[in-house]
Amino acid sequence: MANNYAFIDGQNLNLSIQALGWHLDFHRFRVYLNEKYNVVKAYYFIGYLPANTELYNSLQSKGYILVFKPVATKVDGKWKGNCDAELVLQAMIDFVNYDKAVIVSSDGDFSCLVNYLKRQNKLEVVLSPSYSNCSTLLKKAAGTQVDFMDNLRNKLEYKRKSTP
Repeated sequence: MANNYAFIDGQNLNLSIQALGWHLDFHRFRVYLNEKYNVVKAYYFIGYLPANTELYNSLQSKGYILVFKPVATKVDGKWKGNCDAELVLQAMIDFVNYDKAVIVSSDGDFSCLVNYLKRQNKLEVVLSPSYSNCSTLLKKAAGTQVDFMDNLRNKLEYKRKSTP
């Protein structure tokens, strides 16, 4: 069995799925990564806000390894916690430890990482949350090794449990 690692751009994943009009079931997604791509480690890169401790605990309980980036407040008062550099760095730190990488993002900034992983025969797939929002650079870099989550709503959508 393969020993693959996932490197998940948390902000991109969350915002892209929400833009499609649904919410991701993170437990189902972790199982999907394991069953479909043999992912044994799933790094989830996310900005850190103390108020989100419950979310972080929930993600960790579902099998994600969280990598935090301190969040900065922009001039307009919105939060900024871009984790691109951390994702690329972790993929390179662990390079010898995994067979193949699963990159979960639609961000073209990862095209250089994807190109390198392909040249080294270390790319399993780029899993983009959305076809229409996926960067052309990323699609080009991944080539045939790209898949999209648009059609996974039935499998991966969070459904609230109804109470009797």
